Amino acid sequence: MQRVGIIDLGSNTVRLVVFDVEKDVGKRLQAGEFREILNERAVAGLSAYVVGGAFTDAGIERATDILKDHLKSAKNVGCKEVRVFATAVLRNCSNSTETVATIEKGTGLAIDLISGEEEAHLGFVGATVSQDINEGILLDIGGGSTEFTHVQHGRDLMNVSVSQGSVSSYADYVSCILPTQEECARITDAFTQQIARYACIQDTRESALFGIGGSIRAVAKLLGRMAGSDKAQKTMTPKDVDRILALLRDDPSQFAHTAVKAVPDRLHSVVPGCLILRMLMAAAHAKTLTVCKYGVREGYLRERVLNA
Repeated sequence: MQRVGIIDLGSNTVRLVVFDVEKDVGKRLQAGEFREILNERAVAGLSAYVVGGAFTDAGIERATDILKDHLKSAKNVGCKEVRVFATAVLRNCSNSTETVATIEKGTGLAIDLISGEEEAHLGFVGATVSQDINEGILLDIGGGSTEFTHVQHGRDLMNVSVSQGSVSSYADYVSCILPTQEECARITDAFTQQIARYACIQDTRESALFGIGGSIRAVAKLLGRMAGSDKAQKTMTPKDVDRILALLRDDPSQFAHTAVKAVPDRLHSVVPGCLILRMLMAAAHAKTLTVCKYGVREGYLRERVLNA
C-alpha cells in the first residue's frame, strides 16, 4: 500500500485528498484499488486575488498559507508524497510564471500548472476510473474555466477548455450575491460566445452528458434539497436545471433559503454554474446528465503519479 496526497489548487477551493493505493495497480486504476483517507477543503476564493489580470501578493500569501496547512495535514496522516496541481486561476493570470515560482519557494512544493486541455483529459481519465464512458460529452464546470470532452469509442477525442467558469462569471457579471435576471442574461450571452466556435459541442445531437467537478455536484445537491432530500441527485435533465432557475426568478427568497441549506459555500456561484450547465445541455440537445463519482484528482493520481 502506498499513501499519496494530491492538492488541487483551484479558483475557488484548494482541496487536499490523501489516497491509499494498492502498490501494483497497473496502468488502469480501478475503483477498488484505492481509497480516500483524508479529504480536506479550504474555500480560498483565489480568483478574487486577480486584479487587472495579475495575481496579487495577498493572493500568493493566501495560497501559500493554505498549501502549508494542507501539507501539515498530509504529514499528520503519514503521507510522504504530496503532489500539487493548479488550474485556471494560476494559468490564466498575466504573472503566472512568477506567481508559481514564489508559491513554490514559500511552500517547498512543486506546482504542476496544467493546461485547460490537460485538465479536460485528466477529468476524463478520472471519471472512467469507476464507470465506462463510451460515447458522449463530459463536462467540468470549474471556478475559472469550463472543460468539455468529446468521447467516442471510449476515447477522449477532443478536449476543450474555455476561460469562463462559475466563479469568474460571478466576479465579472454579478453585483450582489444572487444574480438579477439581467445579470443572468449577461452570463448567458458571454458563455454563448465562448462555445460558439466549438463543433464538438454544437454538432453532437442528443449526446449523453456526464458531469464532474464541484459546480455540477452543487447543482445536484440543490436539486436534492428542492426535492426534500439531503442527497444529491445522480442524474439531471434540462427541466431540472430550469426548475432551479425558475425558482430564482419567481421566488428569490425561497431560492436563497434552499441554497443556503444545500450549498452554503457555493451560494454565489451555484446560479452561474446552472446557467453554464443549461447552455451546454441545450447546445448538445442532451436529455440527461449523469454525475460521475470521480474526476480530475483521481485522473491526476492515475496518470501523473502512478503511471508517471
